[in-house]
Amino acid sequence: MRVAVIDYGIGNVQSVLNACRRLTATAERVTDGVALMAFAPDRIILPGVGAIGTALQRLRETGLDTALADRVLGGGTPFLGICVGMQMLADACEEFGSHQGLGWIPGRVVRLGAGNPTLRVPHVGWNTVRACHPDDPLFGPLDGRDFYFVHSYAMDCPADFVAATTKYGGPFVSAVRRGAILGVQFHPEKSTAAGADLLARFLEDG
Repeated sequence: MRVAVIDYGIGNVQSVLNACRRLTATAERVTDGVALMAFAPDRIILPGVGAIGTALQRLRETGLDTALADRVLGGGTPFLGICVGMQMLADACEEFGSHQGLGWIPGRVVRLGAGNPTLRVPHVGWNTVRACHPDDPLFGPLDGRDFYFVHSYAMDCPADFVAATTKYGGPFVSAVRRGAILGVQFHPEKSTAAGADLLARFLEDG
């Protein structure tokens, strides 16, 4: 199993690499589109923290946006976006202005608690993830388990793409799926046993 962990200069790449290496022998840091195509991974993970606009800019500057599209959309390589890595899949994001996303999942990334001025943002800590489809091979078995979140924004997308939800001042989308394209708003690499289970299922089943 060859796993590419995308490093665009922003994000908790090492902790994701460490988590994957505990489960598989070959997990490599990939920093540009040429390297991604040469590595030809069986799985791709896009982690991320920080500002989404800067993250998207770095993907485009390094050619990772087109290489990811080629491997994932064109080649069907199973993909997991984590936190900002999930948010980048949307059409657009409203964080610090308006940014065009990768457009792999229809929808927008919006601030948590819009219309609820008493909600404490960012949402930080452990919270329960509820799977929308019990038969989903990745999220179904993890229904009701707690994962670790650190975020101020969440994706708003059609129900067909929502794999799991979480409540914080109301429900928000905590996981998405479009075939082999997966995204999670929480951090599996920081979520101890539950996170390890999710990563293991992704590496095994995609």
